[in-house]
Amino acid sequence: MTLPYERRWAVNNTRQFLSDLLCQDDSVPEEVKKEAYRCLRHYPGEYHMEEARKAAPEVFGDWEDMKHEH
Repeated sequence: MTLPYERRWAVNNTRQFLSDLLCQDDSVPEEVKKEAYRCLRHYPGEYHMEEARKAAPEVFGDWEDMKHEH
């Protein structure tokens, strides 16, 4: 079972991975870099992930968020 903080980590880690691909030298094919760029164009940034954590702690929250739910 994936926990909310693990889900948020996966989204943030994937964003970083795609960003890192764009910065690689010629060892990464240009087509791979183009696809990484296309994926990142509308990918949620840190701000949006923090807003998602607040709005849906059961999906993207921390353990502390879950304890404070009503």
